[in-house]
Amino acid sequence: MSNDGQRTQEPTVLNGVKVTELNEKKEVNMRRRLTWLVLLSAAIVVTALYHARTVLATPGEGFVSTTLAVGRFGKIEVFNHLIPPGPGKVWLSWQQTKGLSDVYVQSNVWQPGGHTGWHTHPGHSLITVTAGTVTAYEGNDPNCKPHVYTAGMGFVDPGGNHVHIVRNEGTVEAQSIAVQLIPAGQPRRIDAPDPGNCHF
Repeated sequence: MSNDGQRTQEPTVLNGVKVTELNEKKEVNMRRRLTWLVLLSAAIVVTALYHARTVLATPGEGFVSTTLAVGRFGKIEVFNHLIPPGPGKVWLSWQQTKGLSDVYVQSNVWQPGGHTGWHTHPGHSLITVTAGTVTAYEGNDPNCKPHVYTAGMGFVDPGGNHVHIVRNEGTVEAQSIAVQLIPAGQPRRIDAPDPGNCHF
């Protein structure tokens, strides 16, 4: 009994060591093991993801992209419209961003048979073909439908998770100029694994 008259339980002793001390030591050892297991698992996952991305990426061949200019922009909020003569004709343009953006102007050159490799961008691109012919393929198109663009034509790459490849399937050099709007400080291009829908 304690001094205040309440009954106290004597600790159990096993081989000269209190059971509560044994339990505390087991708990500390278990925490250490769990911490090491978590750290080792994290290291394995990071290493696997790094090497998987390196192995699965499809770099371009016969393709060179050169940065002509980069500009840093603050918040963008622009709306324009035009109603040209004639019934039912309306032109609208709306661009809005939140946070800083980088705008890249890229010169792209494909040799005959060259390609960009499968990739995406963190923002959208406006591409104008300036020479030759390029063919774009979408990574999410199970039919691998070609989209052919010749000099003077333009197309939009929406970016984000839009994985694609652009190829020169002609016999002469192809060129384009791309204007890309991406979140500030982010990589302009993100290599992606071959989605397996096109069999080049």
